[in-house]
Amino acid sequence: MNTYEHVIALQAAVGQKVLGQADTIHHVLLGLLANGHVLLESLPGLAKTRTVKALATHLDAQMRRIQFTPDLLPSDITGGEILQQSERGNVIEFQPGPLFGNVILADEINRAPAKVQAALLEAMEERQITVAGKSYPMPGLFMVLATQNPIEQEGTYPLPEAQMDRFLMKLQLDYPSPDDETQVLRLVRAEDQAAQGQQAAPQQLAQEVIFAARQEIGQVHVSEAIDRYLIGLINATRHGAEHDPDLGRWIKIGASPRGGISLDRVSRAHAWLSGSAFVTPDDVRAIIHPVLRHRLQLTYDAISDGVGADQVIDRLLDKVAIPA
Repeated sequence: MNTYEHVIALQAAVGQKVLGQADTIHHVLLGLLANGHVLLESLPGLAKTRTVKALATHLDAQMRRIQFTPDLLPSDITGGEILQQSERGNVIEFQPGPLFGNVILADEINRAPAKVQAALLEAMEERQITVAGKSYPMPGLFMVLATQNPIEQEGTYPLPEAQMDRFLMKLQLDYPSPDDETQVLRLVRAEDQAAQGQQAAPQQLAQEVIFAARQEIGQVHVSEAIDRYLIGLINATRHGAEHDPDLGRWIKIGASPRGGISLDRVSRAHAWLSGSAFVTPDDVRAIIHPVLRHRLQLTYDAISDGVGADQVIDRLLDKVAIPA
């Protein structure tokens, strides 16, 4: 199989373990291909953790799960320098923490205090960790998949805008359909029965395939018209009143240039995963909601009108013309 077929097989394998969340699996895979981090938000029990575990199981990668709590310290995730005994005597060596993995599940990230979030921010953006004045690079394949509960606020520390902007996408999971939920019950029963016997190890995709896919995605063609469309959408978040009076009332702060870069990267990954060699407006429209929904700060007018980020993006798509 070629690179594309391997990645499609990975998506199918994860889909067999996580039922009713096809869009979530698709977007998580886009985040992996685009070399970005993903924030998963939903009520408890909607397969956020299961999705991450299924991805790591079918990928030749080391998964690390970090449970964020209010008493967590930066060194608990980054590691630190410890005193070791050796033939040369006592020496201080760096002991890597759980953050030095390939697929990092940051569970309930909004329960971490500011210092821990700052340490995670450096790893996400700079792809390195600094301890005692020394920098340690992260692995070549490094992806943070963070989860948070949108309704549980007690004992939480809302993510600052700077860190929210570091996430390539924010995914919002919903309840599965009754048919899918029935299949979930049967899947869990089958897994419980299989757990009592000897299970064969799943086939794992080599990291080199992901790196090769990223190189191919870098070759996906983006026309000047698509560039104008991308920038037009980003600028419309900053100057909404020029396109629609409601947009001017609803948007307090628009997307940063990083938002435009992310929109470009995910659009190319979406086109590649769709089997196309070039980006179309449909590719942009297909992924704009998870890429921009966490980058927009809305006004009190929007909140009072009952308007959310996705509705604002829908209005943007209606008002920004597709260049010829």
